[in-house]
Amino acid sequence: MATLGAGGTLSLLFSDRSPKLNPKSISCKCTLSMKGSQNFPMDVVWESPENPPKPEDYIFRDGMRLVKPYYFEFISHVKSRWVGKTIVDLFTHEFRQRPQEYYLAAVNAGRIQVDDQMVHVSYVVQSSQKISHFVHRHEPPVMAWGVSILEKGTDVVTVCKPASVPVHPCGQYRKNTVVGILEAERDIAPLFLHRLDRLVSGLLILARSAAAADRFRKQIEAGKVKKEYIAKVLGVFPEEEQVVDANVDYDAREGKSSVELWDGDHCNRTRKGKVASTRFTRISTNGIQSIVKCEPLTGRTHQIRVHLQYLGYPIGNDALYLSETVSLRSAKRTCADRATTTTVTEDCEASGSVEDHQISEKLTESGEMHPKEDFRIDPMCTNCPNLAPHGYDGHEEGLWLHCVRYSGPNWTYECPYPTWAFIE
Repeated sequence: MATLGAGGTLSLLFSDRSPKLNPKSISCKCTLSMKGSQNFPMDVVWESPENPPKPEDYIFRDGMRLVKPYYFEFISHVKSRWVGKTIVDLFTHEFRQRPQEYYLAAVNAGRIQVDDQMVHVSYVVQSSQKISHFVHRHEPPVMAWGVSILEKGTDVVTVCKPASVPVHPCGQYRKNTVVGILEAERDIAPLFLHRLDRLVSGLLILARSAAAADRFRKQIEAGKVKKEYIAKVLGVFPEEEQVVDANVDYDAREGKSSVELWDGDHCNRTRKGKVASTRFTRISTNGIQSIVKCEPLTGRTHQIRVHLQYLGYPIGNDALYLSETVSLRSAKRTCADRATTTTVTEDCEASGSVEDHQISEKLTESGEMHPKEDFRIDPMCTNCPNLAPHGYDGHEEGLWLHCVRYSGPNWTYECPYPTWAFIE
C-alpha cells in the first residue's frame, strides 16, 4: 500500500491493503466453498482485492455515499504479542468492535480460520500462522461529493479530493476511498500517490507510472517540493508572517499530535517528538475568523492543525484540536464530524445510532435481500440489518483545511478554493 510517509516519500500502492485471497475465493464471480464451514449461504459471492469497485456498489442517501455490504476475507499473520493466546481471546482483546459471543460463533462456524483450517475455540495460536476472518463487510459512509479531475496527463492525474473520503483502502474503508471511487466511476487505477488526511480536502496528485512516481519521490526527498494549504481559524490572525518551529509528537493510540513545549533549557517531558516547522500567512479576516495560508516545511502527522492550536488560532471546526481556552460558544455547531474525537476502529465498539435504527426498519428479515437496494442481510453479522457500521450516524463534515497547491522544479499543480474560504 502506498502512502506519503512522514518525510514525504512515495511508495507503491497495490490494489488493497489486504493480502491476496486464497484460490478458493480469487474471483468476485465465484461462490466460496470452505472446507468444514457452516452457516454460509451457498450462493455467497466473495470479493477479492483484485476486483475493483463498480458503480452499482454504491448507495446515495441524504447527501451521503454508502457502500452495499459485501462478503470479504480479512487476512493477518500472527504477531509476537498474539502467540500463546487462544483464537477467541486474541480476537476478543485485539478486535473489540465485536462481542466475544460473536467470535465464539465465528470460530465454530468456520468464519475464523487458521492456515485455511477450522480450529476449536480453545486453539492456541502460534508464530507465523495466517489467520483469516470471513466477514460481511460494512463500510462507513462518506459525503457524496464526487472526485473531480483537475488535470489528466500521460504520467499524472490531479484530482480534488473531497473531505471525509480516505485516499486509499485502510481500516474499515475500501470502496469508499478516492482510489476506489476513481476505479468505479472513472476507470482510473493509479499506482502511486501521496496522501491527505481523511477529513482534509484539496489537491491530490496521482502518478500513473513508476517513472513519474520515482521523479516525485526524489524531488520530495531533496526538499524541492513546496506544499500550500489554506485553513479557516478562529480569531483575528496576526498580519505578520508567523513561523512555528516546534517538535510534533504523534500518539497513535490517541490518534492525536501534541507540541513539545520548552521551559528555558528544559523540555516539559522527555523529548521524543519530530522536528516540525510551518509558515503561516493571513489571507483575510472578518474580525471573528481568518483565512490563513499554511506552508508546512516538514511533514508530520496533523502538523498544521497542532501548530495552529499552538499559536492560539485553531481550525474553527477541528474538534480534536480546539484549544481549551476557546469559548465553546464560539465553536458551537462548527465541529467537523465526530470521527475527529471518536475513532471507530478494530479497537473499540460504539452503539448504533438513531439513523441506523431508522434504516433497519426498512430492511427485510435476516438472510433476505433488501427490496430496493439489493444487498444481503447476513444472519451472523453484528452490523446487519443496518447499512452502515455501528457508531456511524451519517453525519459528516469536512475539516476547514484544504490543500491548494503543490509546486516543484518546473511544475505546479493547483486546486480551487472551497466555498468556506470566502468570508465576509
